[in-house]
Amino acid sequence: MPIILRRAGLDTPLVAGTLREKQSFAQGPAGEPQPSKKGVVSEALSDRLIEWLGGLTVTQGRHAGKPFQVLPWQREFIQGAFAPDVDEAGLSVARANGKTTLLAGVALASVIEDGPLVQPNAETVIVAASLQQGRILFQHVLAFGGDRLKSKRYRILNNTQHGQIIDRETGASVKLIGSDHKKAHGLAPALTLADEPAQWEAGGDAMAAALKTSRGKIPGSRFIALGTRARNSLHWFSRMLASEAPGKYMQTHAADCLDDPADTAQWARANPSLLHFPDLRAVIQSEARDAANDPGLLASFQSLRLNGGVSEVEGRDMLIQPALWKELMEVPEAPPEGRRVWGIDLGGSAAMSAVACCWGSGRLETLAMFGAEPDLQARSLRDGVGELYETARAAGDLIVSGKRIPDIPALFEEAEARFGGRPDAIVCDRWRIAELKDALDDPSWQAVPLIVRGQGFKDGSEDVRAWRRACAERKVSPVGPAILLTAALAEAVTISDPAGNEKLAKDSEGGRRKNARDDVAAAAVLAVAHARLDKEQAAPKAAYGGLV
Repeated sequence: MPIILRRAGLDTPLVAGTLREKQSFAQGPAGEPQPSKKGVVSEALSDRLIEWLGGLTVTQGRHAGKPFQVLPWQREFIQGAFAPDVDEAGLSVARANGKTTLLAGVALASVIEDGPLVQPNAETVIVAASLQQGRILFQHVLAFGGDRLKSKRYRILNNTQHGQIIDRETGASVKLIGSDHKKAHGLAPALTLADEPAQWEAGGDAMAAALKTSRGKIPGSRFIALGTRARNSLHWFSRMLASEAPGKYMQTHAADCLDDPADTAQWARANPSLLHFPDLRAVIQSEARDAANDPGLLASFQSLRLNGGVSEVEGRDMLIQPALWKELMEVPEAPPEGRRVWGIDLGGSAAMSAVACCWGSGRLETLAMFGAEPDLQARSLRDGVGELYETARAAGDLIVSGKRIPDIPALFEEAEARFGGRPDAIVCDRWRIAELKDALDDPSWQAVPLIVRGQGFKDGSEDVRAWRRACAERKVSPVGPAILLTAALAEAVTISDPAGNEKLAKDSEGGRRKNARDDVAAAAVLAVAHARLDKEQAAPKAAYGGLV
């Protein structure tokens, strides 16, 4: 994607390093930019903040001891985020571009005596994924304050449980908290700084809601979120960055093509500090070479250096690269023709059950089911997926069982209706195989071959290879919008044995996210891998009752 600035519903593509006009614009009758009714934006506060930040001294790195230089893109963000008609701002940029330094300077400006953001008895809240992670940012705030914060005027709490600066004279304060939404209610910050929200675990949506609703308690309060893009387009930070509502200012720096890690133009799109930080350029060059030679490092490079909005999978490999999946989603849908194979992945009360149907033509459709308890809202909060489940249900990708656990017969009945009848074969793993056999105990199902696959490296690697080969040969045609399948593939990663055989990671294998829900992806792998076999290979050795 291009570099996008959003303010009051206006998307303005920019070249990295350029500055936006200092007026608020609307589109005129001829498509030319015209001054809006609000006229010239007063930038007194943002100008004071920029000037004040320039008076700070860098405390570490190549520029230690030198004045803090507010870079063009940082200046642009401050001017937008602290405009008088803006109360919510978002910034997404690749790692190591100076975001943390900027955030620390802004936080200090709200508490130290000459800071332009100081308000009597007002609190600034820094929210991080955890207190431990947030302490990195908090140490930057203390370093910028230096000896001035050591006077008796300030009370400093700095330990493993607390991070807080209080000005005893004005009552202004900066407080560090983790992203636990249960502890956020009752806050009334004048300024909220949400650091790396894409890294917040389960409950992130609830935390964001608690913080945003707290703004109404203090007139003129602002909510600012900064970090790399989330891997899920339904994550609250993704939705925020896409917002076009009045009073919002959003700035995103991200590559719009992730295929070639050596593409320097894409580096510049995601890294607006590239021309100013020679060390950053050297690191990206080195990591790009590694990513080109090691697929296991490619996704990490795409996520952290190109701000690609994909899963960060350092040391692991994705089931399919995002660029390839995007390409498959954009091709015309294949017709429902040829041999029909169902892939089945069954889950218990905490997980979903999924059916994927792949035709001989390559057409791929999926359907998933959750149990009735807990409800989708509670599951969404637990799994940290935002509105994914509700959106998937509205799109028809997800249904809810009438029982506490997924009702397999009901799932199969719905799958039959959607996929044009009974399959030519069913492929599953051994998990909950007894319940699956019970569901297929009706005589009408016994003519459908049941192929059971192991979950180890032998069967697993064969299925993963067949899936990847079919995708690489463009023989998979997913039926859109495939919301749940796309989200599942963003979570699905593989692990390898010493011989290089790969299988899908389960539970927490290979660092897999604890609450990841890739059941639909697992079902799709089974369906695609076996639907693409030729008739001789695909012919089962026995029908139901004599498991293959």
